[in-house]
Amino acid sequence: MIRMIAFFCTVSLLFSCGNKEKQTAGILKPEKMQAVLWDIIRADVFTTQYIARDSSKNLTEENLKLQQQIFVIHHTSKEEFYRSYSYYKNNSKEMRAILDSMVSQADRKRTTGISPDKIP
Repeated sequence: MIRMIAFFCTVSLLFSCGNKEKQTAGILKPEKMQAVLWDIIRADVFTTQYIARDSSKNLTEENLKLQQQIFVIHHTSKEEFYRSYSYYKNNSKEMRAILDSMVSQADRKRTTGISPDKIP
């Protein structure tokens, strides 16, 4: 009887670990997702506040160019980012942790004057 319980515990442990690994395959790790998302948000702000002043530029095209540069910098792809974004959007606890960390970094920048990019 004890062997049977130990067997079921072991099997359930293996399956629970395996499901978590499969679930996050192809998804950016939280730290990388945070860095890419931070840069995407900054690019959006830059586009709406500065590029919008230039009537000769197409805002959508300019924003897409900036996003592509961000993906290159972070060694990821548009598809991987949006797949990860969708995953985190559907896993609110993990997304909240990413967003809370971003807000904390922005607050530290505001109070210390140090760029969030330079904060470890």
